[in-house]
Amino acid sequence: IREIAAQPGIGLTAFLEARGHGEIEARAASAYEHWVGSDGLSFRGRDGAERLRDVVKVQWEAVAKDGEAFGVGLNFLVLDADGRIERDYTFVES
Repeated sequence: IREIAAQPGIGLTAFLEARGHGEIEARAASAYEHWVGSDGLSFRGRDGAERLRDVVKVQWEAVAKDGEAFGVGLNFLVLDADGRIERDYTFVES
């Protein structure tokens, strides 16, 4: 997605948006099939998860079948008044 968004003439930051249970479920299923189902990756949390009022910061890494981490990311989760995720901002750092 990043490569497509960064192509000349497009020049955008890649982002995906899902609203409602159906869209979120479809997005999660698609991501799972691509990253876990076909590529066999797993994901694990890294140290440093923090919460400040209604914002949670979570760092993670993508791990290949051989146990080597090859990707690192950061999520900012904004919670609603009930503590449910209202917004999820994902940054793939490497």
